[in-house]
Amino acid sequence: MSVQNSPINTDSWKALQAYFTQVSKIPLRMHFSNDKDRFNQFSVRDEGLLFDYSKNHIDKNVIQLFKKLFEEVELNKSINALFNGEEINHTENRSVLHSALRNFSESPLHIDGKNVRPEIENVRQKLHDFSNQVRAGKWLGYTGKPIKQIVNIGIGGSDLGPKMVTEALKPYQSKNLAFYFVSNIDGCDLHETLKVLNREETLFIISSKSFSTTETMTNAQTARRWFLQAGEEQDIEKHFVAVSTNKNAVSNFGINPKNMFGFWNWVGGRYSVWSSIGLPIILSIGFPNFLNFLKGAHAADVHFKTCPIEKNIPMLLAAIGIWYRNFWNANTHAILPYSQYLRHLPAYLQQADMESNGKSVANNGENVDWKTGPIIWGETGTNGQHAFYQLIHQGTEIIPCDFIAVARFNHEFNNHNNQLFANCLAQSNALMHGKDIKVVEKDLLEQGKSLHEAKSLAPFKVFKGNKPSTTFLLDELSPYNLGKLLAIYEHKIFVQGVVWNINSFDQWGVELGKTLATSILNNIEKKSADSSLDSSTAGLLHAFYKWS
Repeated sequence: MSVQNSPINTDSWKALQAYFTQVSKIPLRMHFSNDKDRFNQFSVRDEGLLFDYSKNHIDKNVIQLFKKLFEEVELNKSINALFNGEEINHTENRSVLHSALRNFSESPLHIDGKNVRPEIENVRQKLHDFSNQVRAGKWLGYTGKPIKQIVNIGIGGSDLGPKMVTEALKPYQSKNLAFYFVSNIDGCDLHETLKVLNREETLFIISSKSFSTTETMTNAQTARRWFLQAGEEQDIEKHFVAVSTNKNAVSNFGINPKNMFGFWNWVGGRYSVWSSIGLPIILSIGFPNFLNFLKGAHAADVHFKTCPIEKNIPMLLAAIGIWYRNFWNANTHAILPYSQYLRHLPAYLQQADMESNGKSVANNGENVDWKTGPIIWGETGTNGQHAFYQLIHQGTEIIPCDFIAVARFNHEFNNHNNQLFANCLAQSNALMHGKDIKVVEKDLLEQGKSLHEAKSLAPFKVFKGNKPSTTFLLDELSPYNLGKLLAIYEHKIFVQGVVWNINSFDQWGVELGKTLATSILNNIEKKSADSSLDSSTAGLLHAFYKWS
């Protein structure tokens, strides 16, 4: 789409707006009663993954209108630009090619006239060799003991991705290694981790592209000082490795550049789990399983590029999200995984989505006149049921939900999984069907309540229903399936960014706070408050000086 255009001026957007007034009056229950084959028509099966979007306020006309919208905004042109390495991140003059990291084709891929495939293969081989050494107990610490504890120090994409995937694939984890993740500059985070570590058996992975990220390097320097309480300077290279592109800074830290694993500026932080940033994952599940993780994501890439919208999961997911955000006025979107292994998935997708599409400026530099990215949040089931589902069911907001369930787990407690999935289905069913006042009154009377009691209590127990949800069902939580699921959400976010005519790949919104923090830190260290500070900031600083 031209940077001069806005989605709300397209014919299909106007048609969607007009059709919304019609379809929004049809209860979800009626869609199912009118079409006994609705599930088969509004679901997609794709090799171990089932995507059910039938419990949404959509019909074939809505899908066709979104198909026209995608044509009007020239989505296919944007998809080709993405995969061909064009500089679609125009505010930073960068390509966006994280998909190349999971593509095992031997055909050349040129960026700025250079074929980057050999570099990708070289880094993969280096990760393979290093991870095999550590996992086999051949990488020895300064006293000759093998590594048993691995600490990843990073923040944002350098933390959320590796942490989420390592936890999600715990059944595949080496039994000889324990993993820890430190991200917060709050010293409590590192303090509690260091308490359980043995210096002789610990490996720190310092993940920072620039090797200058404040939070990461503060934690890294503290970990370095902690290590040197027993080890020597020359021992650092045995216990610290880096995922970075800044060779000089890595070397100055004391890390042997041979133990630096690089990546490229065309790999954004929140899309970097497929790169060397995934080193903790490789150490945890082994290189062959990491390759399967990449292959699952690549399968989603192929699916996204080749399937028509009627069967294209990322496009359908994006259309549903735009439908609710821009036409139904939904402000939030809940991610609800029914798997404890996926407990970090909501936070991971929160960053992926909100840092990508939390924008108010269009590609032409002008303020948008339409809503862009929603607030992404969530929690695992069934924990969330006892926390915030009350609001989803009976609150005043419409909150589209993505349920993510797994049919088969790698543990023996099958009765637990049966109950877990029963709860997942029950919640999506209750959101759709609800419970009207007549049924509630009848139930209360059958429970022995008087007619007066039943009529008084009934309004509080009514579920209006008609609440939309989408469900993913995986046959198992394997590296392949997880890679596919994450890539599907990446492409969904990309499609929405194209439609909203925003740059999904920069994140200037995080810069101002960083700059101000540096200035305020100078005030803290001088124990003074600059006269330019507002009274609130100055007052809080003075209280901090007194109490700290």
